[in-house]
Amino acid sequence: MSQEYTPPPVWTWDAPSGGAFANINRPIAGATHELELPVGEHPFQLYSLATPNGQKAGILFEELLAAGHAAAEYDAWTINIGEGQQFSSGFVAVNPNSKIPALLDRSGAQPIRVFESGAILLHLAEKFGAFIPTTPSGRAECLSWLFWQMGSAPFIGGGFGHFYAYAPIKIEYAINRYAMETKRLFDVADRRLAESRFLAGDDYSIADIATFTWLSGLYRGDAYGEARQFLSLQEYQHVGRWIAEIDARPAVKRGRLVNARNGLLERHSAADFDTLAQEAASVG
Repeated sequence: MSQEYTPPPVWTWDAPSGGAFANINRPIAGATHELELPVGEHPFQLYSLATPNGQKAGILFEELLAAGHAAAEYDAWTINIGEGQQFSSGFVAVNPNSKIPALLDRSGAQPIRVFESGAILLHLAEKFGAFIPTTPSGRAECLSWLFWQMGSAPFIGGGFGHFYAYAPIKIEYAINRYAMETKRLFDVADRRLAESRFLAGDDYSIADIATFTWLSGLYRGDAYGEARQFLSLQEYQHVGRWIAEIDARPAVKRGRLVNARNGLLERHSAADFDTLAQEAASVG
């Protein structure tokens, strides 16, 4: 166990917290600099980065387009959170919480801002009548799993991921606490997927998109160093089956490339994916 910490009567922010992302963590909101966001020609403007939360909107947009919803065309712009671009005046105007992703829906008479990844998924699913069940019971099941994921993400990312991979010191209590919770969440999903093809039932939905982006990276071993081995994630075979099925979807493959450092930093049309593939082929 680490040395015991005695909290002072009143906490003050008098030193950087240390660890990864310390340069952008602060206890106040609002813009740090003036900068307008770029705006493209399409009805939807997505401002994001290909983190687990950031991938969700790109995947849904690509799924909507693949399903024939041509009105879902969008421009995607990268927000580099390591450089603090989420604190620009333009971004804060779209998302006062300064977190990615953020969406500007310009498809109507007046622009609508939508922030928080779950809200963006729900907004788009309802707008296009896709990837959300239409029956009352199906909708309730879908939204329950969607908000389960939204409530669970901080335990995986800000909890386990931070203390296991990013904190300046390894704290046994914190790692054990959040490892236990992350495994419990995997077990919740595994038990559900043992009885159901997808989280909300037989059909793929926004609940799957939201949860996939978080669980898949850990399960594959792409996130937080040796976390897959540390958490024995191979135990969750039903989660693995579900991840493999979603991973194989062409729209998911495209969506994961949106706003990715090794993919499309900007996306303005389907042709951008063709250009990316051609560039990769020429390098290979």
